[in-house]
Amino acid sequence: MQIVIDVARVALGVYFLFSAFNHFANLKAMTQYAAFKKIPAPSLMVVATGLMMAAGGASILLGYLIPWGVAVLALFLVPAAVLMHNFWTEGEPMARSNQMAHFLKNIALTAALLMLLAVPSWRW
Repeated sequence: MQIVIDVARVALGVYFLFSAFNHFANLKAMTQYAAFKKIPAPSLMVVATGLMMAAGGASILLGYLIPWGVAVLALFLVPAAVLMHNFWTEGEPMARSNQMAHFLKNIALTAALLMLLAVPSWRW
């Protein structure tokens, strides 16, 4: 079972590190999208959320302070789901479907992160 936990932890950590890299690599586009979604201080928020994903992803990948990494990522994912992927406001069916997929992805990732808290700390 330990190998399953380790593989899942590495995959989850790498996912968030890649997402953080994407935030920084596409800062201009991400900032424009955040501004479109009426996020205050969009550039600052994109950088802040990129740092949150990098810190949380590194925490999970390295198995270091995982409860803190989970908290940081959950504090990013849930508001992002509600504010950035609010599918219920979309009128066009394709856009609604796309936003719903991202909303559900964020909620599912939050659930997966919370499950990490059930793994005894000696397993890290």
